[in-house]
Amino acid sequence: MKYNSADEFYQGIISQELLALSQSISLVESKKAQHQQMARELISKILPLTGKAKRIGISGIPGVGKSTFIENYAMRLIDQGYKVAVLAVDPTSQKTGGSILGDKTRMTKLSAHKDAFIRPSPSGDTLGGITSKTREAMLLCEAYGFDYIFIETVGVGQSEVSVSYLSDLFILLMQPGAGDELQGIKRGIIEVCDLVLINKADGDKEKMAKVSQHEYKRSVDIIQSKKEFETQVLLCSSLFSKGFDEIDVFLKNFYQKFDPQKRKVQQRIWIKDLVFDTFKINYERENKEDIFEKVEKGDLDVLKACESIYKRVIDD
Repeated sequence: MKYNSADEFYQGIISQELLALSQSISLVESKKAQHQQMARELISKILPLTGKAKRIGISGIPGVGKSTFIENYAMRLIDQGYKVAVLAVDPTSQKTGGSILGDKTRMTKLSAHKDAFIRPSPSGDTLGGITSKTREAMLLCEAYGFDYIFIETVGVGQSEVSVSYLSDLFILLMQPGAGDELQGIKRGIIEVCDLVLINKADGDKEKMAKVSQHEYKRSVDIIQSKKEFETQVLLCSSLFSKGFDEIDVFLKNFYQKFDPQKRKVQQRIWIKDLVFDTFKINYERENKEDIFEKVEKGDLDVLKACESIYKRVIDD
């Protein structure tokens, strides 16, 4: 089935048609002008249905076990009667533009469950660990009726802070053995995370994990000395669901103290992002070859060239 208008998409989403949700996310990710207009209409329609889900961002270096954690913890939530959506961002090749999009194959048990939805998306040329349309995809999942939405970032290091601008709670997964790993993430991501999980705390690595926990606690105390909500550092083993009870308690306490004002601030950031995104799309559409040629010939300097392109983009 194909949905041909914002109204049809809207009806499909409120009727909980999974195909409508999947195609609506493809719609908002499309760069075609006619799709963008329809996507804006759709988002306006579904906005009153949003705001009830718990939005959780998850980051960590490659290989730390983000997919394993999300699958096993999400299955735990489903067993408790909740519906879970996962928006997973995979890195895009800057040479070919291709992306593996392998999260569905890594979360086989979760992807097969009727109360779960996994949507892998390529990061494209967007920095910060998410895609330019992750927020819209999250809102569509909320309107559909999911209770928890996990946003799994690319996982490339300290640039992953953008997910904190659209999630309620930002979880950073680390593995036993701090040292160089702690240096690699720098302070930017530590400043914004709400929970640090030392994953793979089982077997021979359990003792090392406790040492890492102590080191991370000390780092968090120093970096986040002025933060109102106290960031915790917990141990867990995603493979064996160890430490999940403590995570449950943390989430319960976090949302009891959650300030809705945070989402209002995030709306301001969304406005800014939309303005920049619209400008960028219009810039890419504009034929600029004549201006480039004038610069290369020396007939026009770079600053005046930028001004000319800016005027063209704005006039469009």
